[in-house]
Amino acid sequence: MKHLFYAVTLAALLVAAPLAANADQHEAQRAVLVTGASTGIGRNITERLAAEGYFVFAGARKDADLAELDAIDNVKAVRLDVTSQEDIDAAVETVRDEGKGLYGLINNAGVAVVGPLSQTPDSNLHFVFDVNVGGVVRVTRAFAPMLIESKGRIMTTGSISGILSSPTLGVYSMSKHAVEAFTDSLAGEMAEHGVSVSVIEPGNYKSKIRRTTMQRTREQLEAAGAELTEEDRARFEGTAERELALKEPDEVSDAFMHALFSDEPKRRYMVVPNEDEADRTIRKAIEELVQLNEWQAYSYDRDELVKMLDEALSGL
Repeated sequence: MKHLFYAVTLAALLVAAPLAANADQHEAQRAVLVTGASTGIGRNITERLAAEGYFVFAGARKDADLAELDAIDNVKAVRLDVTSQEDIDAAVETVRDEGKGLYGLINNAGVAVVGPLSQTPDSNLHFVFDVNVGGVVRVTRAFAPMLIESKGRIMTTGSISGILSSPTLGVYSMSKHAVEAFTDSLAGEMAEHGVSVSVIEPGNYKSKIRRTTMQRTREQLEAAGAELTEEDRARFEGTAERELALKEPDEVSDAFMHALFSDEPKRRYMVVPNEDEADRTIRKAIEELVQLNEWQAYSYDRDELVKMLDEALSGL
């Protein structure tokens, strides 16, 4: 079984990695690696970057997707399964051989499963964490020396599910909570190297992850010999229909562009398609603050909490 968690400090791993002396960093055409670039958010930001003249190493797993990505100007498709160290090592060599350096890394590859936590098989738990957490760590670790050399940017696609948690999406939410911790720890480690670290936290935008998740669930049920009811079939079909009605993730790409190229990139970018998702996410964060404060030896009263909020707002 692959290890899904890494008790490592990236800075310690990088001590032996020599930093190249060329400081021009290929300003003429900065290069960005995007994992999970075949569909959804990954495809959107890949096309956006390429259209604006940046060079994109677009990670995907399937031959058809690689061929489609290679047909886009300013894009070089890279076979990249983030659970495969062999693929990751080969991708590092591909990027180095291209000679453009690497200014940005977008950890976008992600998967989900649905079902009650009490009934989730270990295989599903390991699958999600191997991609959404282990894959992010593996890819970041592999490309960190190049990003330190360029004093570049590292971004990961999180989710408002990293703040919110709901029934049947527990495994996915757990993995996105882990991305929150990854971002804060990595940002502290990379600050001394001049590398900025951000997490982009989208709400519900058009993406194939929902359809892929429901298809995987359906296949698992059928493999287990379960009889699919009409209600089950309607739910699977409804998921695809609802996804088609969602907004394209252009606003998510706006956030990535800011995190990549702004002189003052933010640590967190919540990007949601409507006020309801913003309201629920912010209220959840406030609710957790209240819960943390209410039963502890050093509880703060309302005025003290408001003062803390004012101080945090003034620091933005």
